[in-house]
Amino acid sequence: MNERGRGVILQGLAALLLVLGGVWWWRAAPRDDSDPRLLAWRLTAEQLLPESGDQELADTVVLPAEGDYEKVADLDSGVFQVAVVCAGPDNSRVRISFGEDESGRGLPCSGERTPEVFSVGVGTQLRLRIAADDQGPVIFRYAVQRGA
Repeated sequence: MNERGRGVILQGLAALLLVLGGVWWWRAAPRDDSDPRLLAWRLTAEQLLPESGDQELADTVVLPAEGDYEKVADLDSGVFQVAVVCAGPDNSRVRISFGEDESGRGLPCSGERTPEVFSVGVGTQLRLRIAADDQGPVIFRYAVQRGA
C-alpha cells in the first residue's frame, strides 16, 4: 500500500472517530424534561405570596402529580399565620394539613388563585404536609410568620 492509500485510511478513521465522538456526546448530554409551564406558575405563586421581612420561613416547591411534601420546622411556641398558594394545570388541587392525623383541606391550583391564610398554634414544631392530586405538576408556595 502506498503512502496516499495510508493517508486516505487515516483520514477515514479520524472522520469515523469524530462522528462516533459526536454521537456519544449528544447521547450523554442531560435532557431537560421540565414542564415549560412551571416557570410561569412559579412566578404567579411568588407574586401572589411575595417574600417579606417578617416571615419565619417561606419556600416554593414543585410537586409532581400525586407527589407529596412535608416540612417540619422548629419554632418558638405561639400562634403563626401560614399563607399558602398553588398554581398548576386546570382542575389541579393540593391537600394541606398541619398535623400528623389531620386529613387536611383542599386548595385549587387553577382558576382564581388567592392565598389562603391559616392560623396555627405551635408548641415547638410546625408540621406542614402537602399532597398533590393526579393533575400535576403544581407549584406550591408557603410563608409562615408570627401571629399578632
